Amino acid sequence: MFSHIMVGTNDLDKAKAFYDQLLGTLEVRPAKVDGHRIFYITKTGVFSVSKPINGEPATCANGGTIGFAANSPEQVDRWHAAGVAAGGTPIENPPGIREGSGVKLYLAYLRDLDGNKICAMHRMAN
Repeated sequence: MFSHIMVGTNDLDKAKAFYDQLLGTLEVRPAKVDGHRIFYITKTGVFSVSKPINGEPATCANGGTIGFAANSPEQVDRWHAAGVAAGGTPIENPPGIREGSGVKLYLAYLRDLDGNKICAMHRMAN
């Protein structure tokens, strides 16, 4: 759950193509472009990608992860496949179930084109 998340990019056109394809698997419409930023607006929050306004190169957050909610394990798998096809880098374990603290999640992780760590997550029934 979030109100909005913004990550940086050094190439807005490539970032838009990547995230349009990736988030399309989660039924999110293509981004709206606003100058140096793109916005994905949903009922549950806003995800944005921006060229840094300070003129310095974009870098990824060390220790940060952005998680996108998915409706099923199959949707997580489609998200991961679309991300890899669009140039993302698979990281951590392959998509699958992770359990801990009484919670069962189906997760997949990628690095986007600028190195940001992103994941898709589906909460499974216990």
